[in-house]
Amino acid sequence: MLIDFKNLSTPEKMQWLQAAISPRPICFASTISLDGNVNLSPFSFFNLFSYNPAIIIFSCTRKMRDNTTKDTFNNVLEVPECVINIVDYEMVQQTSLSSCEYAKEVDEFIKAGFTKTPATLVKPPMVKESKIQIECKIIETKSLGEVGGSGQLVIAEVMCMHVNDAMISSDGKIDQRKLQLVARMGGDWYCKVDASNMFQIDKPNTAIAIGIDQLPTGIRNSKILTGNQLAQLANVQTIPEIDPVFENERLKNIIQYFSINPTEMEVELHKYAAELLNQNRVSDAWQILLAIETEL
Repeated sequence: MLIDFKNLSTPEKMQWLQAAISPRPICFASTISLDGNVNLSPFSFFNLFSYNPAIIIFSCTRKMRDNTTKDTFNNVLEVPECVINIVDYEMVQQTSLSSCEYAKEVDEFIKAGFTKTPATLVKPPMVKESKIQIECKIIETKSLGEVGGSGQLVIAEVMCMHVNDAMISSDGKIDQRKLQLVARMGGDWYCKVDASNMFQIDKPNTAIAIGIDQLPTGIRNSKILTGNQLAQLANVQTIPEIDPVFENERLKNIIQYFSINPTEMEVELHKYAAELLNQNRVSDAWQILLAIETEL
C-alpha cells in the first residue's frame, strides 16, 4: 500500500506518521513565562541528539485548530529554560491529563495533581513524582513552518539531572529495568517498557564483525534461520572452529537418526541452532552448524 503524502490532509499525515514512527519517548516539559505562569505539557517529538555538548530536542507543533503556538514554546522564548521530567507508568495518566488545552493562566501541576519541587539551576519547577528530572537551558529554537501542524523545535542543553536513588543499580548507574518508562504510539496508544519486554543485543564496537555475506553458503542460504538469527551468527570477528570437546546429546541424536538423509539432517540442525539463537546461545549454535560441515 503506497501512501502519497501530497494527497493527504495534515490530520491524515499525523495519523499515518504517529502509527509508523513509534514508540516515541515523552518529553514532559515544565516551563515558566516572564510573568511567572508555569506550564507543564507532554511532547512525543523528543530525543537525545548529542553527548558533548549534551543536547536534547523536542518539538511543539503549531495547533491544527487555530495555528497558534503552544504555551510551552511561548514560555521558552521568554525564559529560555526548561525541566524535562521523564514519564514512567506510575504517572502516565496524570501526564495525559496535563495535555488538555487549559488557558495560559491555568497551572497544569494543579490540574494533573503533580507536586512542584524547585530546580537547582533553572527557574521552572520540577515534577517531584518523576523518577528523572533534567534541567536544561534553551540554546536555540527553530520553526519548521508557519501553518498548523508545523514543528517548532526547542534545542536544549542539559545542565544537570536528578535521578531517584531507587532507580540506581549497584554499579552506580540507572537500572533501566526499574524505570518502567512509557512511550507514545499512534492515536490513544502507549507502550510500557519493563524487564519483561526488554532484551539485550551484543553490539559491535571496535571489533569488526564478519557480516552475513561471509557466512558459509549453507548457513547464509538457510530456509530455517531468520535474518535476525543470521545477524547473530555474523556478529563474530572470525568464523569459530569446531570445538573437539563440545558435547551435546541432542546433536548426537540428530546425527544418528538422520544419518541416511543429509538434507533432513541439515534442516533439523538448523532448527536446533535457531532455538539456541533465540536463547542467545550463539557459541553453541555455531557448534551445531559447524557439525553439519563435518557430517555432510
